[in-house]
Amino acid sequence: MVETLIHLQGAVLRAAADGQHFQVCLVGLERGSQQNYARVIACVYSSETGSWGNLVSTAFPSVPYLHVDPTIVFMAKPGVLVGDFLYWALTGNFVRIIEFDLKRQSLAVIGIPVDMDSWRDYEYSVMRADDGGLGFLFLSDFSAQLWKRKTDCDGAAPWVLGRTIELGKLLSLNLHSEQVPLRILGYAEENNVVFLSTVHGVFMIQLDPLQSNNVVFLSTVLGVSPLYYPFESIYTAGNSIYIGYNKTRLFFSN
Repeated sequence: MVETLIHLQGAVLRAAADGQHFQVCLVGLERGSQQNYARVIACVYSSETGSWGNLVSTAFPSVPYLHVDPTIVFMAKPGVLVGDFLYWALTGNFVRIIEFDLKRQSLAVIGIPVDMDSWRDYEYSVMRADDGGLGFLFLSDFSAQLWKRKTDCDGAAPWVLGRTIELGKLLSLNLHSEQVPLRILGYAEENNVVFLSTVHGVFMIQLDPLQSNNVVFLSTVLGVSPLYYPFESIYTAGNSIYIGYNKTRLFFSN
């Protein structure tokens, strides 16, 4: 019997034209216990059929499994719905992005726009770009870079830096007195809002138009930082303006 190590994340989806049924999408990174293989896997449950679909998989690059910093699906960062695609960030010694095509039921592993090895302290999150495509938020010290993928005439989709936000100025922080780095606690794609933890509390930053609010004065409880999961909307029957998917909540981590 071959033993495997699996780290899972998931999302609950509801089709915009269907007010009754929903889907549960699970995605994970599976490794052989002897490090002889690695692959990304996904499976979708449909409440309409009452059953799980076929297991979908794609090969994962062969990288060393480091027990001190293994590559896993980022449990603290919910997935992001962009059109007909779900995206999750990986964390560990090999940071990448998992892409799941909801229509084609296919998986892909995407590179990130920055070299993580060249940064000592950083935070990042998959996000929805201002043009509605895939975006990537990279936070280092008190600077935030907003990247997006742009498809060119040849069909390639390189990363392009959209803009840089100086968070020290936006949040009116004293950069010389800040001892704790900023942390990304959550991202809500429907409202394009990111939550950042600072020594002064939690800030909610609206990315477009750019503005911020201090929403929580206590950023930690007993030394443990909270996690923020988006619960923005639930599709109701009778509203068929939007054609696509509505992500109601991300719920599963293991």
